[in-house]
Amino acid sequence: MKKKVTNLKPFIQKIRFKYRVSVLNENTLDESWHIRLSRMSVFIYGSIFVFLTFIILTILIFATPVSRYLPGYGDAGNRSKIIQNSMIIDSLTNQMNLQEGYLGLLKQIINGSIKPDSIASLDSAGLKERAQSFIEKSRKEKLFDEKFEKEEKYNLSSIETKPNENMYVFFRPTKGVISSSFDIEEQQFGIYIITAPNENVMSVLAGTVVYAAFTFDYGWVIEIQHENNYLSIYKNNTRLLKKVGDEVKAGESIAITGDPKGKKDGSQFYFELWKQGKPVNPEDVIIF
Repeated sequence: MKKKVTNLKPFIQKIRFKYRVSVLNENTLDESWHIRLSRMSVFIYGSIFVFLTFIILTILIFATPVSRYLPGYGDAGNRSKIIQNSMIIDSLTNQMNLQEGYLGLLKQIINGSIKPDSIASLDSAGLKERAQSFIEKSRKEKLFDEKFEKEEKYNLSSIETKPNENMYVFFRPTKGVISSSFDIEEQQFGIYIITAPNENVMSVLAGTVVYAAFTFDYGWVIEIQHENNYLSIYKNNTRLLKKVGDEVKAGESIAITGDPKGKKDGSQFYFELWKQGKPVNPEDVIIF
């Protein structure tokens, strides 16, 4: 142990030994500035300089637009922004085309290039007679109706049955493009949809609102209980149009989604569909 201690003493003394660095005036050889440094102090100052440089570069990359010029950074977020911007451009283009067509018709009407349509005279008495002939049943039709009613009166197949699972017609919850699909392995039990600002959210089936509140993770959330133990969940809404206990019809507006100011904060509309406590892939039962 004594040998090890004696071996460390020269090393410690070596790194703690201070050197004097001076700056001299070339003409007068007077010392203008000097500093005393040891090997240990040089190592400490160098480490601090590297650490501060790393922190400054990290802040510049994540807090300034410099990150946009780095290859591979932000590609996933740009995809959703590009899709949303393309939807807005398409809607604006359609609106401009309608406005141009409307203005073109107004110009033609003002110039007198469009001639008024000719209206043929109608024989009201003749139309009434023809309509009455179509309404009245012929003798063969009456006999066929009486025969059919007698045969089907006690037919069990004509009894109305309860609708089964395959007879349900699901409405699309909102208009938009699916950005992330159902993946039960990744614990994603629904789908994300990119929508335009102030887009209507509709109930996929008729049912009763069982939950309607604001959450910190998904904004305004509304849940609807349907027949056959179906439960639909609508998240990331900007406003709710229904409250708990309200009866809604299939396709009825229940909320508003999409930021009205057009901000790209990444909060996309999220939809889940459950049956008897198990998640169902919405793309299997709804046409998007």
